[in-house]
Amino acid sequence: MSDVWEMDDADVAGVAADLGLPGLFDVHVHFMPPQILRKVWAYFDAQGPLIGRPWPITYRGTDDERLAHLRSMGVKGFSALAYAHKPGIAPFMNDWTEDFAADKPDCLWSGTFYPEPEAATYVPELIGAGIEIFKAHVQVGDFAANDPLLEPVWGALAESGTPVVIHAGSGPAPGAHTGPEGVADVLSRHPDLALVIAHMGAPEVSAFMDLAERYDNVRLDTTMAFVGFFGHDPAATPEIRPRLIDLQSRILLGSDFPNIPYVYANQIEGLLKLDLGDDWLRDVLWNNGAAFFGGGAFGA
Repeated sequence: MSDVWEMDDADVAGVAADLGLPGLFDVHVHFMPPQILRKVWAYFDAQGPLIGRPWPITYRGTDDERLAHLRSMGVKGFSALAYAHKPGIAPFMNDWTEDFAADKPDCLWSGTFYPEPEAATYVPELIGAGIEIFKAHVQVGDFAANDPLLEPVWGALAESGTPVVIHAGSGPAPGAHTGPEGVADVLSRHPDLALVIAHMGAPEVSAFMDLAERYDNVRLDTTMAFVGFFGHDPAATPEIRPRLIDLQSRILLGSDFPNIPYVYANQIEGLLKLDLGDDWLRDVLWNNGAAFFGGGAFGA
């Protein structure tokens, strides 16, 4: 991928318009309680030595400022992903994200969970109340996707069809439980689970694509793929390219906004540079996400 970027954020809305789309549907956006978000930003501020380069947060404004910026770029549907990093915090996060989404029809009601006994109760309760998406972060939470405490959670999610964005790939740095093995084990018991593999599963992109090809409800999001931030991009290699075409209906736009070390436009321009055709872009930028999350609720 070329590291010469020509677009800026003011150009993003025009991409959707030129494709005849209502806008963009971004399944991997973060809004969190302010005190939690400050800790997340401090974590990324300290990641330079770990990944070999600085990770400056591009969008550090207030919630209102970041909402306005997303909307100015034509993002008409988005999540507000928070993730529990230790026991006992998920209910607090879930209360906050419920309140956040309550008056924002363009925002998915988002939740999280952690492998703890209480999750077998609070996850089904949230599903019954109408929550639209969950986030699980295997790396930050330092837990296995197939932790026995999550078995009733996965069962409830599979039965309801509620999507889960899961960060299980080993990027940007491997964890004790990252990689495709735990996710594959979960899917072997819950094949109907609606999983969205964050970051295309990087760096284990090929193995996570195998799961998307094997299980009908597995998707992959584009978050931080095709932007070249880490140098070698496993999602942009020649052997992956034909699989991107074959999985056209399974790939969703994701960005990691606001926690990205470059402008949002780079994510969109990276997808354009793949040169996979307008129909592919229409599906990835809007159609797949809108269909996966209810279609008619998101319009022009």
